[in-house]
Amino acid sequence: MEATSASALVNMTRRLEDAAALDPAVEALEPHVRAIFGSGTRGAVLRGDWLGHALHPALTDVVLGTWLSASILDVVGRGRWAAPARTLVGTGLVAFGPTAWTGWAQWSEAGPRDKRVGLVHAVTNAVAVGAYASSWFARRAGHDERGARLALVGAGVSGVGAYLGGHLATARRVGTRDDAYLGAPSVG
Repeated sequence: MEATSASALVNMTRRLEDAAALDPAVEALEPHVRAIFGSGTRGAVLRGDWLGHALHPALTDVVLGTWLSASILDVVGRGRWAAPARTLVGTGLVAFGPTAWTGWAQWSEAGPRDKRVGLVHAVTNAVAVGAYASSWFARRAGHDERGARLALVGAGVSGVGAYLGGHLATARRVGTRDDAYLGAPSVG
């Protein structure tokens, strides 16, 4: 099926790329992010230069996978698997830090349009981690149903973040890759 016009989501994402109003925030963050996550050996390790492939996408699978699995247990188990769901939410929270660090390392080398989208991606993910942290604390206090609802909010918000991250990785091609991949033929 061929689309005759860009979808509303695509148009919104393109407007985000063009949102020069985000530039002051990008410019304020950029030197700090570069110094902490993007420079020297630390930046190279976090970007995945040693791997020949961006490390960030692989780590996002851990975070999103554990969080989505928790929500599946919540919905399907209806409270029977509260402890495993709490463990999964906690695992995603622990994995979030290194995942964010690798994302900031990638962001530090991105172009201006990509940094705008990346900033909104990071803010969206910060909101999602807040919802999941609230979920974990609610569950720990014995409020499993409230924790499950908060996790579903987090899932919705992280879905937006995942869309923007996928846009950066796929459409905008932000990410570390070995030069050997540049000339490789594609299948299909």
